[in-house]
Amino acid sequence: MTRASEKKGTSPEWLTADLNDAQSQAVAKTDGPVLILAGAGSGKTRVLTYRIAWLLANGLAEPREILAMTFTNKAAGEMRERVRKLVPEMLSGMWIGTFHSLFARLLRREAERINYASNFAIYDDDDQHSLIKTVLNDLKIPVNDFPPKMISYKTSSAKNAFILPEQFARMAATRQDQIIATIYSTYQTRLRENNAMDFDDLLIKPIELFQLYPLVLEYYQERFRYILVDEYQDTNHAQYVALKMLAARHRNICVVGDDDQSIYRWRGAEIRNILDFENDYPDCAKFRLEQNYRSTRNILAVAHSVVRNNRQRHEKKLWTEKPEGDLITLLEVEDDLEEARTVVNKLALEMRANHMDFQDIAVLYRTNAQSRVLEEALRRENIPYIIVGGVKFYERKEVKDVIAYLRLLSNPADTISLRRIINYPARGIGETTLGRIEAYAQEKKISIFAATGQVQQIPGIAARTAEQVAAFHGLLNKYTALREEISPAELAASLVNEVGILRDFKQEGTIESLSRAENVRELLLAIAEFTSSAGGEATLDGFLENVALTSDLDSWDDRANAVTLMTLHSAKGLEFPVVFITGLEEGLFPISRSLADPPALEEERRLFYVGATRAKVKLYLSWARNRRKFGETSASIASRFLREVEPALVQVESSYRAAPIRRQRSSFPRREADPMPRYEDESQEVLEYRVGMRVHHPTFGKGTIMRLEPSSASSLKLRVLFDQAGEKRLVLPYAKLEIL
Repeated sequence: MTRASEKKGTSPEWLTADLNDAQSQAVAKTDGPVLILAGAGSGKTRVLTYRIAWLLANGLAEPREILAMTFTNKAAGEMRERVRKLVPEMLSGMWIGTFHSLFARLLRREAERINYASNFAIYDDDDQHSLIKTVLNDLKIPVNDFPPKMISYKTSSAKNAFILPEQFARMAATRQDQIIATIYSTYQTRLRENNAMDFDDLLIKPIELFQLYPLVLEYYQERFRYILVDEYQDTNHAQYVALKMLAARHRNICVVGDDDQSIYRWRGAEIRNILDFENDYPDCAKFRLEQNYRSTRNILAVAHSVVRNNRQRHEKKLWTEKPEGDLITLLEVEDDLEEARTVVNKLALEMRANHMDFQDIAVLYRTNAQSRVLEEALRRENIPYIIVGGVKFYERKEVKDVIAYLRLLSNPADTISLRRIINYPARGIGETTLGRIEAYAQEKKISIFAATGQVQQIPGIAARTAEQVAAFHGLLNKYTALREEISPAELAASLVNEVGILRDFKQEGTIESLSRAENVRELLLAIAEFTSSAGGEATLDGFLENVALTSDLDSWDDRANAVTLMTLHSAKGLEFPVVFITGLEEGLFPISRSLADPPALEEERRLFYVGATRAKVKLYLSWARNRRKFGETSASIASRFLREVEPALVQVESSYRAAPIRRQRSSFPRREADPMPRYEDESQEVLEYRVGMRVHHPTFGKGTIMRLEPSSASSLKLRVLFDQAGEKRLVLPYAKLEIL
């Protein structure tokens, strides 16, 4: 292949004809580090795909020398398809995918170097919590004092920051942190024993691999001559470290992102990665993509009028050749019930007046709890809707049960899957029997699954029960042998049939059981579709990895003609002709926990910017003067973001009976001292006060929340372990706690 240093290619006309000047310059600058600040709707995906096509068409790189990383399978699929259309026949060998999928691919190739087998399982949140419970039991640590969700949150935060167990132990400043360090270390040992990794391991294990084996790092540094990273503002510290290691040799790293759309701080994303890129690479070329191809001028102006109040940002302002468009409509209503009715009436009006379909409309909210009244209002009007981010298909019990069987066929060391299905359907194998099997396995230093094959040698297990254990072992051995002979679809269908899962649901005959049976059939259909699409290369391991790395958006059917309901976080990367942003009240949006935390408040402001720029034609904002929470109604005040919006861009429609709006500014009260309700941050599945959180009390000093207990409709009991004063029980809202 001709290298760039030997011959500079010329630009094919088809690679520049459809790009604006800024996009063309960003595409053509191939050598050295490149920072592309791409505003919402500015064509960043086009720039990334054309950049890949440029490298290939000009002979600057072979497909196998390009590494392109995204954050969702949907984005990766779109990028792959666009590249295929631009440069047919040149996709083979190229690595395009999400961070997790590409690092999983790398780790499967190198697994033995870090004492894993290549068929390692990938544990989801539920699996992690189950394993942590086992660890707590082994260490004789009370689950009530150290809830698995709290431990999972702590360990995940540590991994995102690339803090391994040894360093975590050295940093432990309190007795609680010392105990968590022990749990963290044991948890990692158990993962390895189960030949399993959690999602965070997929990001930190490559770094460990590179540190242990410099020659392996050199191989991948040499191979990936060009690295492209989408949504760079969403990377955490572990991703930052891994990318810096991979790019160190050729330094041809191109990152694309928008600091104004950095909204994942709560899951470890560090906005400093994009803000400090020029410090890491002082010789980098920087390009700004500011022409928006999505929204009207008024929508962009509203979004910018809010986000410009942030301090941590690169200065930029989107512009568009699109028309000015309608003013933004602010709906001021009495309460959340009226808000839902008003939103439904407005979306129905939009459909009639502008001949839109249901799928053209999205209703966004800050927390999942807000969706219920919206759903009820839509159902009353017989309007179809889809919720993105509800209960995931692959998290439903019956689906996870079948997948546990398949995971055990793939990885017999997976004790979490074994424990889940050894007595499903019921075989009379209880906890006592399982405990004896586990003790035998530990004594003989074999896997629990291997121990089930030696059940006759285990004392204390009744003959009838031993027969069931042996039959279970034989069933799995039979299908393990069949893996190489039949397709994943045939394997799964035959296994489900022999185990009798669908038969049992049918015999139960309830509406719920029939629904569960339908979910199992849907799973079998998904396996069949995977088998068909992958052709002769379809494997059970491949399907299981695909399932493990599937996100909400990946399973969302955007072709269905239905109104979309989703949190603002889930909406990132999407666009709709009409968008409603609901619940714009202090304490809800921005969320209450951000009000005393400037960086968190700036992220809330960016979240508004993301939501507003999803709209192409029409944007509605709404707030309610009263909102129900925990069975009580609390007075609200309008979000500060509404006060930051330019008044001339907004038309107000108020149904507030006592004080109708006479001036546009009158709906943006400045009463900062008014009482504000507190809300769950359910879009992130984190309470404002959560287990493991560090707090300060004016009398007892600093401490850690150990337990949360609902006390009444309006209060919450907290059990707090204070560093000096010991354990105290406090009641909110009367406890004067400050979140640290």
